[in-house]
Amino acid sequence: MSRLVKKSPSLCTDLPLDNTVICNKLHLLRQLLKSCFGPTGRLKQVHNNIGGHVVTTSTSSVLLPAISSSQSFVNLIKTSILNHVSRFSDCGLFAAILCLSLIEQANQSGLSGSVAIGLNKHLLGLCTSYLQREDCGCKVKLDFCSSHNLITLASSIISSKPACVLTESEVLHISKLSVQAFLLTVPCNSPGEVRLGQIVSISVEGHPVLNSAVFPGLLVDTPDDLCLDKSENQHSNPLRLVLFSASLAGDLSELGDGKIDVHPGVDTDSQILDQLLELVKQVVKDEVKVFMCQKVIHPVVQQYLKRHGVIVIERLGITLMEPLTQLTGAQPVATLNTTIPAKAYGKVKDLSILQFGSKTMLHLQPPGESSICTMILCHRNETMLSELKVACQKTEHVLRLTLREPSALLGGGCTETHLAAYVRHKSMKEVTETVSALGCSRTEHLRGVDGFCHSLESVAAALEHDGGDSVMDLTHAHHWTRPADVMKEQEDSSGFCGCGLMESSPNQRWTYLNTNYQEFSPAPLSGDAAVQPSVLDSFTAKLNALQVAVETANLALDVRYLIQDMN
Repeated sequence: MSRLVKKSPSLCTDLPLDNTVICNKLHLLRQLLKSCFGPTGRLKQVHNNIGGHVVTTSTSSVLLPAISSSQSFVNLIKTSILNHVSRFSDCGLFAAILCLSLIEQANQSGLSGSVAIGLNKHLLGLCTSYLQREDCGCKVKLDFCSSHNLITLASSIISSKPACVLTESEVLHISKLSVQAFLLTVPCNSPGEVRLGQIVSISVEGHPVLNSAVFPGLLVDTPDDLCLDKSENQHSNPLRLVLFSASLAGDLSELGDGKIDVHPGVDTDSQILDQLLELVKQVVKDEVKVFMCQKVIHPVVQQYLKRHGVIVIERLGITLMEPLTQLTGAQPVATLNTTIPAKAYGKVKDLSILQFGSKTMLHLQPPGESSICTMILCHRNETMLSELKVACQKTEHVLRLTLREPSALLGGGCTETHLAAYVRHKSMKEVTETVSALGCSRTEHLRGVDGFCHSLESVAAALEHDGGDSVMDLTHAHHWTRPADVMKEQEDSSGFCGCGLMESSPNQRWTYLNTNYQEFSPAPLSGDAAVQPSVLDSFTAKLNALQVAVETANLALDVRYLIQDMN
C-alpha cells in the first residue's frame, strides 16, 4: 500500500524585484544578451549536459529557447521576446536588452511601481508618435524603384550575425541575393488579390559563399542517374506534370482508413501493384512527362514510367508541396481509387539538371510568370551554413514587412540615441502637463525620464564590445564609437556615425552615453540624396520591439507576488 505524502505549501515571494537572487539573474541575462548584440557580438555555444548537438550562435531566436530557468521572471521575458521574434523575425536582442534595462533602471531609481509604469507608458507614447511622423529624424523612406536601401537593410541584418563568419564581399553577395529572391516572390502582373510567392532554400556545405545563387523556379533533388531527353525541352508546348501526395509504395496501410476484407488465397500486394499500374497507364496515356510524389514510389511503377520516357521524382517531402502547386498549377492527388481529372495536371515550361557539389538537382521552370524561386546557400561548414540559413530567412521576412510599411530606421545605435535625446527634450518641455496627468512629482518625473533614456542609450552602447567609448553628438544625436586607445587630440576625428550618414567635424560637441547632459532638440539632417545610410533597421520590427520591451518591463514591474508550487 502506497503511503500518502502531505502536500508542501506553495512558496510565496513578496515584491520579487526586491529579491537579490531574482535581480542577479535578470542582470546576468542582460549581460549575456548584451554580449551577443551587433556585428561584433560574442558568440555563444549551446549544448546540454549529456552531449548531443552543439549550436554556436548569437541569434535571439536560437539562443533564447536554449536558456532554461526555474525563475518565472526570466521565462516571462523569454516568452514575450520569442513571441515578438516569431512574428517579426528581427530586433529580438534589442527588445530583450531594453526590457531588462528598463526593469533595472526602475528598480534603481527608487520609484514606486505604479509611477514607473505610468511614466514608461507615457514615454513609449512619445516615441511611437514621433517614429510615425513624416518628419521623424531617424526614419528613412524606402524607394522600390532602387534596390540600394533594400540591399543596405538586408546587409545590416546579415552582418549582425557574426556566427555566419562572412567577409564584406560575402555579406554584399548574400544581401544582393536576398533582395533578388525577395523581388522574385512579388508578382508583377497579378490581377485582384496579390499572393506572395516563396523562397525555397537549399544548403550546400563545403563550397565558397560566393557560389551561392538564386534561380527562378524550383530546384528539387534527383537521382544521380537521371538523364533528360533534350528534344523534350525543345518542344514548344509546356510539359505536363502530375503530383501525388499519397504514397505509391504499394503498402496496404496506404489505402486509407476503414475496414478491409481480404479473401483467402488473394495476393494483396499484387492487387495493389496492379491498381498502381492501371493508374500510371492513364498518366502515360495523358502524355504526362514529369511524375512527382511526396512519398515513396514502388520500384516497378518507377521502372514502367521511365520506360515510357517519364521523369520520376519521389520523396519530395511536405515542405515542397505548396511551392510546387504554386509553380506548376498542379493539384496534389491524394487517392489511388479514382481516375485523375484533367484539372489536376500541372505544367512546366522547361527542365534542366544543375550540379552543386554532391547535389544533383532538377530545375523546374514555370510556364508563365511565377513567384517561386530557389536560393542555393553555400558555406564552408555546417555551423556557419546553419546560421546563414537562419539569417537569410529573417532577412526575407523583414523585406516582406517593407511592403506593408516602406520605411526603415537608422541603424548602428543612431535611432536609440536620437530617440533618447528627443524624449528628454520633449519631456522637459511638457513637464507640467505630464506630472499633472500622471499624478507624480517633478523629481519622480525626472528620474523616470532619465531611466528610460539611459535604457535606450544602453542598447546603443551594447554594440561596442572591444572596450571603446560610445558617444553622442550634441547636434543631431547620432551614435559614435571611439577606439579605447584614442588620444585627446584625436577626439574630433571619429569617422562616421553608427548609421553612416554623418561624418565628424572639428567643432562637433560630444557627450558620453549614460551620462548627464543638457537636453536639446536633435536637429534634422540636410536632405542630401547623395549621402545614404550604410546601416538600416526594420521600421516595423523595431517599432513593435520597442512596444514589447516597454510593455513586458511594465508587466514585470507590476508583479506583487510570485507563487510557486513546491510539490
